[in-house]
Amino acid sequence: MRYTPAALALALLAAVTSSVGQGAPPAPLDPRSAALVAQGRAALVSGDANGAIDAFEAALAVQPGHVAIYLNLAEATRQQGMQGKALHYYRQALTLEPDNQYAIAGEGLALVEKGAVEKARRNLSRLEQLCGKQCAPTEQLAAAIAKGPAAPQVVTADQVKSQPVVTPN
Repeated sequence: MRYTPAALALALLAAVTSSVGQGAPPAPLDPRSAALVAQGRAALVSGDANGAIDAFEAALAVQPGHVAIYLNLAEATRQQGMQGKALHYYRQALTLEPDNQYAIAGEGLALVEKGAVEKARRNLSRLEQLCGKQCAPTEQLAAAIAKGPAAPQVVTADQVKSQPVVTPN
């Protein structure tokens, strides 16, 4: 019984110390990574998704494990139509920052594009708990869920029939 006040004080100190470590701001981008990310964003705006992915992957090699780079990579792969790979990058970002609103919303958008609307609704409810219904990521995901997944493109064999080409030797 004599050690109860000391144990409580020590437990309180440990709780405060551990919560301070979780609230740390994200590490700033290395200048080389920042230049590569800017190059990738410019390529993405110009429609060159492959060039953007190359730049973002190079930035990730310079500064591994940075959430912003993962989010940019996910966006570029989503624009390329590779939602599965985008989900991988969003989940990497969520591993590093579990409450990142943009990663949760991006993962939800990729899920909607894949047709997994129910899973996207879970992301939407999580976003609503984190930032409410009026924040931009929540509104963007809610609009995408309301719109629904795009109709899959079906390609028939007649559409891709190859034409034989004869060339002289």
